[in-house]
Amino acid sequence: MKGKERYGLSGIILLLMILGAVESAPAALRTPLPSDAPPDTLKKSVAARRCDGNSPIIDGTLTEAIWQELPVAGDFLQKEPAEGKPATLRTEVRFCYDEDALYIGATMFVDNPAEIQSTLSRRDNAGNSERLLVSIDSYNDNRTAYTFGITADGVRIDYYHPSDYEMSRDYSFDPVWEARVTRSGAAWVAEIRIPFSQLRFNNRDVQTWGLNMNRYIPFRNEDVYWVLIPKNETGWSSRFGTLTGIRGIQPSSRVELTPYSVADVTVSRTGNPFDPFYNKIDWRGNVGIDMKMGLGPNLTLDATVNPDFGQVEADPAEVNLSAYETYYSERRPFFIEGSQLLSGEGPEYFYSRRIGAPPALTPEAAYSDRPINTTILGAAKLSGRLSSGLSIAALTALTQREFVDTYDPVFRKYSEEMVEPLTGFGVMRVQQEFGEETSTVGAMLTGVKRDLSSPAAERLLTREAVSGGIDWKLRFDRATYELGGYTGFSYITGSSAALARVQRSSAHYFQRPDADHITYDPTRTSLAGYTAGLWLNKQSGKHWLWQVGSSMETPGFEINDAGILQSADDIDSWGALAYRENEPGLIFHNYEIELSASSGWNFGGVRQYTSMGLEFGTTFRNFYMGSIRFDYGTGALNDHLTRGGPLMRSGDGWNIFANLSNSYSDDVRWNVWASRFSDALGSWNWSSGGSASVRSSGWLEFSVEPSYTRSVNVRQYVATADDGPAATFGRRYIFATVDQGTASAQFRVNFAFSPDLTLELYAEPFAASGAYSAFGELPAAGSDQLRIYSDDPESSIAYDPETKLYVVNDQRGTAAFANPDFNILSFRSNAVLRWEWVRGSTLFLVWQQNRSGYDIDGKLIGPVDLLRSFDSPGDNFIALKISYWIPVT
Repeated sequence: MKGKERYGLSGIILLLMILGAVESAPAALRTPLPSDAPPDTLKKSVAARRCDGNSPIIDGTLTEAIWQELPVAGDFLQKEPAEGKPATLRTEVRFCYDEDALYIGATMFVDNPAEIQSTLSRRDNAGNSERLLVSIDSYNDNRTAYTFGITADGVRIDYYHPSDYEMSRDYSFDPVWEARVTRSGAAWVAEIRIPFSQLRFNNRDVQTWGLNMNRYIPFRNEDVYWVLIPKNETGWSSRFGTLTGIRGIQPSSRVELTPYSVADVTVSRTGNPFDPFYNKIDWRGNVGIDMKMGLGPNLTLDATVNPDFGQVEADPAEVNLSAYETYYSERRPFFIEGSQLLSGEGPEYFYSRRIGAPPALTPEAAYSDRPINTTILGAAKLSGRLSSGLSIAALTALTQREFVDTYDPVFRKYSEEMVEPLTGFGVMRVQQEFGEETSTVGAMLTGVKRDLSSPAAERLLTREAVSGGIDWKLRFDRATYELGGYTGFSYITGSSAALARVQRSSAHYFQRPDADHITYDPTRTSLAGYTAGLWLNKQSGKHWLWQVGSSMETPGFEINDAGILQSADDIDSWGALAYRENEPGLIFHNYEIELSASSGWNFGGVRQYTSMGLEFGTTFRNFYMGSIRFDYGTGALNDHLTRGGPLMRSGDGWNIFANLSNSYSDDVRWNVWASRFSDALGSWNWSSGGSASVRSSGWLEFSVEPSYTRSVNVRQYVATADDGPAATFGRRYIFATVDQGTASAQFRVNFAFSPDLTLELYAEPFAASGAYSAFGELPAAGSDQLRIYSDDPESSIAYDPETKLYVVNDQRGTAAFANPDFNILSFRSNAVLRWEWVRGSTLFLVWQQNRSGYDIDGKLIGPVDLLRSFDSPGDNFIALKISYWIPVT
């Protein structure tokens, strides 16, 4: 094995040398940085001038005299394709202000108007349109920034940078501001008005703000910046120039109210006609109000009363054969906005979809009027940054005690059952910046408290859950190196039955019979655990980058009441070494090669996995992009495969993945990918897919993302039963081979009638199948083999089509389990009309359709089965929501 490792490393080094030689083109063909580039200490600066009484009218023309009198910010430099060289097209940007707002006038010159590439679309969907972005560090903290942008077709873009990285973007930042564009034969012109009420800044007479600007010219594949940050270096707002000249303005108290009204109707075709609560047509209505209020110059309070927490787009369909929970991305605006402020390094202590989730308890009666989600009575957020560099974020929410009407057909009796207790959620995070490198140290705390007023709730749910920790990022040598880490805790309390459920859950499996480092205690009423991690990265430099790190979660660590944790009892370590080349060569515009390795153990010292990977990624000279990755994993003992049973060995396996996509600037974009997996036990998988999108030069965009997966897993868990051998501690752990197929496609059509009026159509047909065979059981703890029932002369297995049960008989007894075969069809679609009819005020008209079908024949599906999903029964949902923005101060 050591010889093979030396050979592998030698091959990697040889590959690096070959690529280096190929890329060593003659100097005339390369693009060096200019030798007279200004040092970093000489920051660019531009001054804004006051224009009280002569404020520009936002019409995109720059005809007011004030624009001709202002200093010009220009001299943009290329980041792509020729880093450090002057932009091939001139850009001029000017700034002025009055007591209420900052005004920006920009002229983007062109050689040929036909080269202006832009598509009309909804807000924040710039795509590959030509655009200008203005980033403002209004706190001048060298870490955070607000970005405002406009495309050549007038589509507005805005997002927040919560950290010192350009690609760290929070698109939930949704300020109220204005912008207009016009075109002439020589240029396109943008005029922007940003109210100071939409920015946060310190209460000082003289303001000095960080500033950078970026113009993207897709026709030329050119990306130019006012302040160029080389690709080999890191940082964003810490490298900005400055915007000076602003004085005598006051931070706004920012009191904004947004009342709303919503009405919806659900038309159902999937209910049980014998269910007394089944309504083919169900009407609902609601009103509420959202509030945003400034608390001093630095903090903002967001509150909502009787909120509408519906989501516009449905979650994607999937088939989950694992023991772990499926996690979906947040789609509700209140929780999306500023969500990055409530996350730090390490565990995901806060998962916002815990708030308002489906009720946890299932009624005992045959029929019930069960709600889809728990009602959120109210929620509030506090966020901001003090002049000392301390960032603060907090969220609290209260969900209703949910009761459902029930009906017992045997006794013909209506009743009422509680399915969710009154629950309070709280989460808070603070983060302090310090030092010239803007290092950070942060702390986070979450809490969940439930009013468990029923025996059923006491048995199932914890009463209190608290978790949190501290984390840090220490940056050195102009942020070239970063030492990061975290340490945290969790503590939960509840009844012995609730804590027993937690101990047996897939995150812990304390009942594992061969784990001598943990103890399953059914009388326990509390559980505590800890976590920690530490890593060191070299994250910038001309060629070589690397990282090493390790993390752990003790067996008792549990954060699933408020956050996400798939498994505890883990110790993980990793390392990676990368070589990159950012100077264009004969073949590659840039490329990177990375060698990585990782390994994991549990706290009993059992090695659970070891993997090694090699990846190559590149952008070609024509700006096509591609990558290929190969991973190899060695066999190990897995403490989760038997789902609470003894250890089971996995086999050696490998996986390869490759993808290729065309240039981002093309109007017709495409991407294709494929992967292949195989292991020593006989499992295999291949997947392929891609995407294609077409953007017209006007108002239409179409995209499709198809995929297909075919897999065979020879160690798919089926069930656990009694009467097992002593070698598996008296229990049967039954597995099978599952032959699975999954096909899906996501279609999107977007119509933009104007930047403020759009119609979006979305559809996702989905089909999946699974056929189980070769049923067997684990013969002994730690084995990688199965005792296949049909191959064992002392065992028999038979299927009863009436009961739909498999029955196993052998000398130890009988075991039965349900037929696990499946065929699933799903079709989810929605149409959303968005109209910002007044600045900050929006009308939504939504139509959603959800169709599904299920069978147990296990017949292998193919892509053509996606068409059958259109005929599945389903429900239709139509909603109309109108909100009105009221700036009180």
